[in-house]
Amino acid sequence: MNIFFRKKLLEWNKNSNKRDMPWKGEKDPYKIWLSEIILQQTRVEQGWNYYLKFIEHFSTITQLAKAPETKVFKLWEGLGYYSRCRNLIATAKIIDTGYGGKFPTDYDNILALKGIGPYTAAAIASFAFNLPYAVVDGNVQRIIARFFGIDIPADTTKGKQVFNQLAFDLLDKKNPGLYNQAIMDFGATVCKPQAPLCNECPLAGKCIALKEKKVGLLPVKEKKILKKNRWFYYLVLHFGGKLYVRQRLEKDIWQHLHEFYLLESNKPLTIEALKKTAALKFIFGQKQSVILSVSKEYKQQLTHQTLHGMFIEVQLSKPPVLGAAFKAVTYRTLEHLAFPKFIITYLREKNVNLSQ
Repeated sequence: MNIFFRKKLLEWNKNSNKRDMPWKGEKDPYKIWLSEIILQQTRVEQGWNYYLKFIEHFSTITQLAKAPETKVFKLWEGLGYYSRCRNLIATAKIIDTGYGGKFPTDYDNILALKGIGPYTAAAIASFAFNLPYAVVDGNVQRIIARFFGIDIPADTTKGKQVFNQLAFDLLDKKNPGLYNQAIMDFGATVCKPQAPLCNECPLAGKCIALKEKKVGLLPVKEKKILKKNRWFYYLVLHFGGKLYVRQRLEKDIWQHLHEFYLLESNKPLTIEALKKTAALKFIFGQKQSVILSVSKEYKQQLTHQTLHGMFIEVQLSKPPVLGAAFKAVTYRTLEHLAFPKFIITYLREKNVNLSQ
């Protein structure tokens, strides 16, 4: 079974794999690492231009390490999961100062870098240095679970051990990078989560899931993701031709990105209810302060939570007392600040230029 699996997969890769990506076949560990970090929680189609943009601005890891963090976050803007960007910056600085700007060449030191897990470490080690480490992610687990008919939950300790060991056993030890790229592409184009191409699959002849009609049931996951709802009400405060923004520093979503004055709720609120909150009475209590507009409801789906919210534009009659965290900025300044996608969508619909 193992020999059949490996042989058919590599034949498919040689003869039928037409998947093209700018980092495919890359041997530079910096570019491999950059592509892998960008593609975490991101579709290839979305990450493609971000990868090219980062390479254009920072052709080496030293350039990335020495760049102003605000510039790096601005380039990342819109990709989401901003902890990846923070880890990208931290790791670039570690490699620049600790390794002389050269990526470590062994798996353990690669794995020890911030933001790099076993999957990314295996990808870098195999693609850049031809080291025999198997990539194991959801795509690989799905292919293995279906072909071998494994119904052990993939997200349990035992399941991870089984899948990791089998992935290593299947790996072509002489050409680990080629094999890893093949199985990654195979999971993306043939053995897909939904509507897999079983009729075109070179592994179909010995696929247990196909034989037992369990393709849609594998792999098995034990844990269910609990999702919560959050309501964000942003007040876009205007005074003297300027707006008031702050940088989110809390260890929450969007850390280090910018936002307007926020009132968060665990339930939807009306404008009248917002006016009655103690935090906002001082704003709506100002004489001659005017609500200029109230946006439609915006929605953004994250992995573990759904965000809802609105933007309320307010013209103030005097400067608000918001604390040292807030700064009064012009619309032109907004172009240089990084905002979460939730706010970017609103500003672009308002025709605010946010290009880099």
